[in-house]
Amino acid sequence: MKNKLVIVTGLSGAGMSSALKALEDNGYEVLDNFPLSLIDDLLEEKADKPIAIGVDSRTRNFSVPKLKKAIKRYDAHLIFMTCKHSILHKRYTETRRKHPLAKDRPVEDGITKEFELLNPLLDIADLVIDTTELNIHDLRRQIQESYASENAQRLTVSLVSFGFKNGVPRGSDIVMDVRFLKNPHWDKKLKALTGQNSKVGKYIQEDENFDVFIQNFQNLIEPLLGRYHHEGKSYLTIAIGCTGGKHRSVYTVEELGKWLKKLKVKNNIKHRDMPV
Repeated sequence: MKNKLVIVTGLSGAGMSSALKALEDNGYEVLDNFPLSLIDDLLEEKADKPIAIGVDSRTRNFSVPKLKKAIKRYDAHLIFMTCKHSILHKRYTETRRKHPLAKDRPVEDGITKEFELLNPLLDIADLVIDTTELNIHDLRRQIQESYASENAQRLTVSLVSFGFKNGVPRGSDIVMDVRFLKNPHWDKKLKALTGQNSKVGKYIQEDENFDVFIQNFQNLIEPLLGRYHHEGKSYLTIAIGCTGGKHRSVYTVEELGKWLKKLKVKNNIKHRDMPV
């Protein structure tokens, strides 16, 4: 198991919580403000995920020598979160939170004291992340590139068929109109059936526009899947609409579902307006 134990530390306000959340999304079991004395018990329990713990100046009985000893003993990887003091001061001022090491003193005193306390850890850190100019997406990317595991959270695509007469589904990221395809509704033998029926599927496939459309749509979507995931998006909703949401949109969604399955992309299907 890659990086069985990752320890996240650093300056308060520099993004430790965000880093731990990114590790959690990447398949790690995460525990914040975890006492070093309890690591033995934690690692003795069998786990199917790598573990990430947050340890900083707030942690019970924290000391740099104890943390260094733990890193060496458990062969842990250390992520150190840092940031310019002026930006940390601004963050504390905006949130009106007290610095853990400056309860009765100015925020700047706490920032300086904590930096002096933790500075020796910079030299042994496996990854130093300066969040001065990073947004949450940049931070997630750095964590993902360095500490992704087999349990990492992947993009899930929701495919929704619908009828325009009932409105576009709320929360749709991509909406495609397939009302240009031949409509099985006008065939008496097919009207009562749905897009899940093979006869309806054959009818739609015989439309000379379908193959060109589905291929071009797949070519459009495929490269976007990786980009959405790279930007930290966990869920993507693609809505396919026809007039009533019974035939063309249903069949198209079913075909896209099969295609995504071949690509090993996690997906789910919902036919919003198809009769039960």
